[in-house]
Amino acid sequence: MHRARDLLTSLLLCVCLPAVAQATSTVDLHARFVPERLGQNTTLEFSARISSADGYVTPPLTELDVRYPQDIGISAGELGLETCARTTLEVLGPEGCPADSRMGEGSAIAEVPIGPHVFIEEATVTILRAPEESGHLALLLFANGLTPVYAQIATTGLLLPATVSYGGSVDITVPLIPGLPGGPDVSLVQLNATLGPLGLTYYEHVHGRLVAYKPRGILLPRKCPRHGFAFSANFTFLDSSHTSANTSVPCPPRHGGDATERAHAASSS
Repeated sequence: MHRARDLLTSLLLCVCLPAVAQATSTVDLHARFVPERLGQNTTLEFSARISSADGYVTPPLTELDVRYPQDIGISAGELGLETCARTTLEVLGPEGCPADSRMGEGSAIAEVPIGPHVFIEEATVTILRAPEESGHLALLLFANGLTPVYAQIATTGLLLPATVSYGGSVDITVPLIPGLPGGPDVSLVQLNATLGPLGLTYYEHVHGRLVAYKPRGILLPRKCPRHGFAFSANFTFLDSSHTSANTSVPCPPRHGGDATERAHAASSS
């Protein structure tokens, strides 16, 4: 009787819990520069959408490695003039870190399995400069989600050397986010992030006064690569599966700057 009851309980759990991905995950990757001007400072906008076939819930993401193009001056601007310690971020949140440590912002969407249903959770993301680790530029990423799972997660990203085809990589360890007790971990399905001065305000002391200003961002080279600016990303999941995605930012037009700015200028005239 005990054995039959245990078997029935296991069958009921299989029916009630959503299927965690048995299919291969795929990623839709996008990147662009705002503004899009060669030889000028800019902001990198990055987005990744993770999905799987047949309606399965994707397995939790554990590592993200983004490779960026050569001659992109990520450390040449003014981003991250100060640093924030991870302990400070975990206790006080981004508001407890220096304003001049902010390097970008974004958002994330996760799937939260609850019983036979899958709920969507949205979180804000803040990117800050962290103290160097083993001589490498380090970032802190802070995700703040409220419902249906309250979670404030801090994790680290490192800027590392990459292969000859790329200028470097940002390697991010993604911590597991527990769902409800006894249920699967939360699965990240979308990440949108900016790295650059867009939406940022820094402060400096000028003649005894605190003056706000916009920091210089990522420096684009004066010459565009033949096939545009290539990006690649590797994704590692909790079930040890891997997938990768590639994208590129086309060379901007020689004259006229960023299309977004041109459209804005036209609507304002």
